[in-house]
Amino acid sequence: MEDDKKLAGLLRKGLETQGFTVDFCANGDDAYALATTRSYDALVLDIMVPGRDGLSILRNLRDQRLTVPVVLVTARSALNERLEGLNLGADDYLTKPFYVDELIARLHAVTRRAAGNALTVLQHGNISVNLVTRDVRRAGQPVDLTAREFALLTYLLRSPGQTFTRAQICEHVWNYHFDPGTNLVDVYVQRLRRKLEADDDPSLIETIRGVGYRARPVPTKSP
Repeated sequence: MEDDKKLAGLLRKGLETQGFTVDFCANGDDAYALATTRSYDALVLDIMVPGRDGLSILRNLRDQRLTVPVVLVTARSALNERLEGLNLGADDYLTKPFYVDELIARLHAVTRRAAGNALTVLQHGNISVNLVTRDVRRAGQPVDLTAREFALLTYLLRSPGQTFTRAQICEHVWNYHFDPGTNLVDVYVQRLRRKLEADDDPSLIETIRGVGYRARPVPTKSP
């Protein structure tokens, strides 16, 4: 959440370059609506924005027992404001101006702490994906993926067996509405297949004709 459109654009570009999927709001009311209806790995809240301010959003989220990691951002450096934010349940704090790389490092840190004992490695057959280090391996060998390829792979692997439409994939991975005339999703799926699937391997990413794609369901083990 950031009301300075120029700064928001720079932050968005920097985060997306590193593989983050970003929803941007210039208004606190809109940000609060998204934060309470969608699932996010982390939130970045500017304290001073139109509508609900960052601190009130944070307070309401914690009152509802929503534990999503929150990084607060402000142009003011007053100690009492920082303490208030941390006491309300903020996970970290940044004072403007700051470097995009610093925000990225803070986001990695708060999501890593939030993971705790939660799942940090996705395993599917001989494919493993470390969500913290972003290390991808096939049969133990490292696989070099672009930021978008990584985002697409993790999106599918988080819900093996669930079919996603091209529109859903476009919105999540590229953060824009699907254009029926584009083959962007199909191109990236083919790239992942070339990098992750051998000729004798069962297909990792299955095409559901007329609908979209899914990660192959994980076979259930016989008792």
